[in-house]
Amino acid sequence: MNSKNFFPIFNFLFLIFYFSLLSCDSKKLPVQDIAIERDGQVITVIKAEIAKTQEERNKGLMYRKSLQDGQGMLFIFEKDDVLSFWMKNTFIPLSIAFIAYDGKITDIKDMYPHDTNSVKSSRSARYALEAPAGWFSRVGINVGDTVKIDIIH
Repeated sequence: MNSKNFFPIFNFLFLIFYFSLLSCDSKKLPVQDIAIERDGQVITVIKAEIAKTQEERNKGLMYRKSLQDGQGMLFIFEKDDVLSFWMKNTFIPLSIAFIAYDGKITDIKDMYPHDTNSVKSSRSARYALEAPAGWFSRVGINVGDTVKIDIIH
């Protein structure tokens, strides 16, 4: 094989290898419909990606360019703790609901693109649910409402 033929083949194989590595980094998270209730009545349902591992939680919604209303990400932690989030490398404004072990929403806070200041839960929480900025108020979700977490485990 002469060098004229070798370089195009090499470049092609390199590109295949490079893009296969990129696809490994962006594996799809499982998605579930999660109901949010008040007094036993479903107020709304959000289609949430489920982030259970440390790696999945660390990446979160970083590098996303958009997130539709009714979509989000549920972060699941192993134990109750004061949770802290920031928006490094996150391009879209978000709202976050911190959720206790029993599914009760304890806080709803807004977060801003690329802000490296921590947004913390006011008390121990087990879960956090991120959605597009203002989504919780647009659909009438309040502190004290219940996220039906039990179907996730």
